[in-house]
Order: sequence, then structure tokens, then C-alpha cells
Amino acid sequence: MSADNLPAAAASTPPETRKPPLRFDRHEWSGAFGDMGTDLPLLVGMILAARLDAASVLVIFGLMQILTGVCYRMPMPVQPLKAMAALIIAQKLPAAIVYGGGLAIGAVMLLLTLSGALEWVARIVPRPVVRGIQFGLGLQLASIALKDYVRADGRAGWILAAAGFVLTLWLMRRPRVPSALALVGLGLAYAFTARLSGADLLHAAGLRLPQLHAPAWQDIWTGFLLLSLPQLPLSLANSVLATRQVAVDLFPDRAPSVRRIGLTYSLMNLVNPLLGGVPTCHGSGGMAGHYAFGGRTGGSVVIYGSIYLVLGLFFSGGFQKVIEIFPLPVLGILLLFESLTLLLLVRDVAPEGSHFAIAALVGLSALFLPYGYVIGMAAGTLLHAAARRGWIAFAR
Repeated sequence: MSADNLPAAAASTPPETRKPPLRFDRHEWSGAFGDMGTDLPLLVGMILAARLDAASVLVIFGLMQILTGVCYRMPMPVQPLKAMAALIIAQKLPAAIVYGGGLAIGAVMLLLTLSGALEWVARIVPRPVVRGIQFGLGLQLASIALKDYVRADGRAGWILAAAGFVLTLWLMRRPRVPSALALVGLGLAYAFTARLSGADLLHAAGLRLPQLHAPAWQDIWTGFLLLSLPQLPLSLANSVLATRQVAVDLFPDRAPSVRRIGLTYSLMNLVNPLLGGVPTCHGSGGMAGHYAFGGRTGGSVVIYGSIYLVLGLFFSGGFQKVIEIFPLPVLGILLLFESLTLLLLVRDVAPEGSHFAIAALVGLSALFLPYGYVIGMAAGTLLHAAARRGWIAFAR
């Protein structure tokens, strides 16, 4: 395999020789908040745009985190599917289409995994294409953050967004304080000061269980066309291949195989929609976030999931009230930093001009073209193959 591709280990069975016990020390507690900046704005955005039941979303999202932490015994995150979330938020798709798209992507990923096609994709998709898809997603999320969120509350919103941006930059130099948690705290303080009272939350507390759903075939088909098809290339590149690569980098002695990641991805999405949950995946950025803040076992993911589980079971009514009045500019800053993280991943292909050109082309295709992730992934892979064989040349 070419050095340009993800390592050959990405398609092989890993050693997985030992699984450490779960820990719940201060390092795991700090690591638990490493992925909040990605998840919270996407969860909130989907709940508001598609009018989803907050209890169902929070409980199922939390359960998937806990099960994943116990299964992998490493900070393997569960995240909302980003391309799907961006489309749901931008187009305000109804809940039935969200559930149908989740079942569709779960079924497609299960078929790819069991047939061996997932390992084949891992072998042929080159790194510049992976980075280009992540680059395109970063551009898309940044666009949503700046156009829809940051300027939502007028002048007061711009001031709040600027304060949140400065606070986040300052806290990033102090890793013991989770910057995402502090930013959420800023938004809650603003909400309580301007729009909400503690009495409202007390009245909203109470036990709430997930709602059962049975998506119709038409919703599954529509969800496949509108959500799953644009999501699939990103899932292959980021949720599976890039996540596997980060696991190899951080935990070389127990990194899971591509097949195993594909199985847990597909099983999550075959269960989530039936219980009112949003489509989910694993994510390379999430694993890096947990690790950066101290997570070394699945304990950080279990802690993180338990927070969502408790919120969903007992305080989802209050959560629904909070997200309805939570300042969108704060969510915009959370989303903006997530987009910057994705955009900066392209740096490792920047020194090679042809690789950067392919990554940029894939990213711009994902941003501007219908089904851009599919078109970008296919075109980028073909261009990379042609360049390697000397059929085309890129200017240096």
C-alpha cells in the first residue's frame, strides 16, 4: 500500500491484546468534556430543527456512550453524524426523515462491514481524500456557525459570541479547565439572567422515558436519499478510517479493527431511530478531544454518557426549555471551534502540492455540489490514482 493511503493496519485485525479496566479518576472526568464542543450544538440544533423529543435524544445518546466506553475500554466517542446534522439543521427536516435516515445508514454500513467492502475502501481511499472530506465538513459547519448562529441575536449576540471566543482561546492554554464546559456555563448564565428562572426548571423536572418509533418505508427511502447518501463518504473517511488511524496513533497495542468500528457504528444506528435517538457515529476528533483532556480508558466516555442519561431521564423537560432559549451565538462559537479543528487537519497534506490540491478540491465539492461528499470522494480518489501513475500533473 502507498504511504499516501491510510496505513495498511487500518484494514487488518489489530492485536487488541489487553483491555485496561475502566477508570473514573480526575483525568477521566476532565477527558469526559473533551467532545462537548462537537456534540452539544449538533444535538441542540437537531432537536430544535426537527422538533425531536429531548428525553429520547439524550437518553439514547447517553446509553450509546456508556455501551461504547464499556465495549472498547478506550475513549472511543459517540457523536452525532455531522453531515446529517448539518443537513437536518439547514433544511429543518422532520423527525420521521431523521429516523428513516438513521436506519438507512445503519443498514448500509452493516452491509459494507459484513461483505468486506469496508476493508476494501480502507485500502483504496488515499489520505488526501480523507482530509478533503474533513475539510469540506469544516467549511460547512463554519458556514452554519457564522450565518445561522453567531448573528442570531443581533448586537447582543455578537458581543456574547466575541466574549465566548476570547474565553475559549484563553482556556485552551489551561487544559485543566474544560473550555467547552466553561462556554456552556457562559451561555447558561446569560439564559438565566435574561430569559429563564430556576422555578421553570424545577417545574419541568420529572421522569421521562424514550419514545418508540417505527419509521415507514417511505421515510427510510427518503432518509437514504437526503441524509444517508451524503453522509456515507464522510462516515467512511472520518468515522471509520480516520478514527481507526487516531486509535492506532494513541493506543497502538489495542486499536480496534475497521470491521469492529463498522459493526458498532451500524448497530447503533439500527437501534437509535427505534427509540427516538439521533443518528450517531464514532469520530477521530472526539477521540482526540477525550485524550487531550486526560481520558485514557473508556471511563471518560462512560462519565460523559451518564451525564446525558441522567439529564434525559430526569431533567429533559428543563433541558427542552433551556435549549429553546439558550443563546445561539454561544452554540455558534462551540461549532466554530469544532470546524476549525477539522479544517486544520488538512495540514499534514499541505507540504505536498498535489495532495493539498486534491484535498481542497474534495472539500470544495463537498461544500458546493449536490451530493458533494460522494462526488468529492470518487473524483479525489480517481485524481490521486491518475497522479500516481503520471497521467496528470499538478503545478508546484
